Amino acid sequence: MLKEIDLLISYFKSYVPLSKEETEALKERITERKIKRKQFIMQENDVCQYYTFVVSGCFKMYGIDKDGVEHNLQFASENDWIVDIDSFHNKKPSKLYIAALENSVVFQIERSDLWYLYVYFPKFNRNFRVIMEQKFIELQNRMLQNISATGEEKYEFFLAQYPQLANRISNVQIASYLGITPQFLSKIRGKRVKK
Repeated sequence: MLKEIDLLISYFKSYVPLSKEETEALKERITERKIKRKQFIMQENDVCQYYTFVVSGCFKMYGIDKDGVEHNLQFASENDWIVDIDSFHNKKPSKLYIAALENSVVFQIERSDLWYLYVYFPKFNRNFRVIMEQKFIELQNRMLQNISATGEEKYEFFLAQYPQLANRISNVQIASYLGITPQFLSKIRGKRVKK
């Protein structure tokens, strides 16, 4: 676990570095888990119990509409967080799923442990606030893309946001995220190759 925890400590260092005492408090309150491909860490109607930091692997957060169609909302791979923030903070059943796209290793922190860190080690409050602000900015940009961008532009934004994922996840998953068909995405990718 030592090597993996160093990745998380380095992650926080890029925001507000942690003291030795803060690092020890974090180590005491996180849980390392190994998640198999296609395994859920949250399903619809669960209450989200954890903020999840991805050490290795990849996850998707998605909802399923009344017709059974899957709609990807977010991907998270190495050095990223994934959480249903509404369910986590409001303790209400989620409308979403979070599933592994690859075999993965994660760190998870429960609500009570996160609150403890916020109260006794204020740097965590600052760090997580900045993390959530960045996620909110991503969401705003994505909403703007969805209402004003072409399929090609959406794909370019996807590549800018998730450059490490373009060759790791399927066209079906990416198309679901972009709100286009896999066939249209194949055409977009084909045009890019020809250029």
